[in-house]
Amino acid sequence: MRTAPEPLLARLEWRVVRRLDGRVAGGYRTAHRGAGTDLVGLREYTEGDDARHIDWNVTARLNEPQLRVFTEDRELTVWLVLDRSASMTVGGPDRGKHDVLSELALVLARLFGRGGNRVGALLYDTGLYDTGRSGPGLVRIVPAGTGRRHALRIGAELARPPAAGRPASTTTDLAAMLDAAAKVARRRALIVVISDFIGDGDWARSLLRLTPRHEVVALRVTDAADDELPDAGLVVIEDAETGEQLVIDTSDPLLRARLRAGVQERDARLAAGMRRAGVPVHRIGTDTDLATALIEVVASTQRRRA
Repeated sequence: MRTAPEPLLARLEWRVVRRLDGRVAGGYRTAHRGAGTDLVGLREYTEGDDARHIDWNVTARLNEPQLRVFTEDRELTVWLVLDRSASMTVGGPDRGKHDVLSELALVLARLFGRGGNRVGALLYDTGLYDTGRSGPGLVRIVPAGTGRRHALRIGAELARPPAAGRPASTTTDLAAMLDAAAKVARRRALIVVISDFIGDGDWARSLLRLTPRHEVVALRVTDAADDELPDAGLVVIEDAETGEQLVIDTSDPLLRARLRAGVQERDARLAAGMRRAGVPVHRIGTDTDLATALIEVVASTQRRRA
């Protein structure tokens, strides 16, 4: 996050949040239903109803059991799973994938949190554990909370630099990231995974373990540099995840064909895994207007449920 959380959130509230207010939180409701508090009427008691809701005064007058009926609340807890791996640093100098991730996290935390819903965040960095030993990832947790101050707390965690001295050879273990989400989201929740989904691990199996209990939505952050090579002749490229450097001829048609085939295979594998798990995946590019993209995400969700 290049801009401090407070001015960034203020800018996003003006440009994005006000256009989305009421749409995002209203577009996502979990199947978990809470107890309502507003009385809307009475109906005849039937076997299996909660006897605690019987209105005994009306029952005595009518000489038959009458049940108080309340409006139904739906409690929503949201967990933002934020991929902070090295490949998320790809992008132009003005707006890279990590900038889009930060914007999405702040906007969603603010939108969901201002409606009284609880929003937590799981930040997944490839690198060192707090103990100093290398591993598949360092997980930082922001417990679920509400309100603007809590959104800024998530932003502050995103603004913190990655663990010092993290090994350049570590790739993103997507399965470990999703497994970490399963551990932190113990109650039924909406889980929003924000990642470029470039990594390894048996993530499809981990995703299938999440979906029976939770509603999961994938926001795939992309940049043109993920899919295309500029025709610039001989260049030195570096893998953002592993740090490996190679000299390649970007004008070689065979190399460019192999790259396109690899990208198509990666995208097909991602789409198939998401489809098996029943998880919608929405592509949000570094050149995309955030409000427009999120409005389409909500509209797509409503179409799927219609």
